[in-house]
Amino acid sequence: MSLIATHLFGPRVPNAVKMMPYESGIDQVGDTRIRISIRFFLIALLFIIFDIEIVFLYPWAVVFKDFLSAGPFIFFEMVVFLAILGFGFVYVWRNGALDWE
Repeated sequence: MSLIATHLFGPRVPNAVKMMPYESGIDQVGDTRIRISIRFFLIALLFIIFDIEIVFLYPWAVVFKDFLSAGPFIFFEMVVFLAILGFGFVYVWRNGALDWE
């Protein structure tokens, strides 16, 4: 409630110092907008994709003992999942997405 009241009734006096970006008390050196290589974004995207797929292994490993009575189906299901994951990794590697040149 007090945050809303302060925002509504507080003084609004913008000046040049308040509008400057704060960088740990150090004056800015150079341009703050730098170009980042697209490789960083590609590596980050691949990391997220493979990381999320690996997260699916944990619940499977936790319940694996409980479902052993279901036969080899649950095991081969995970083998197929890992094969698809492996083929995806090989595809990315062979297409040069992991080469940093």
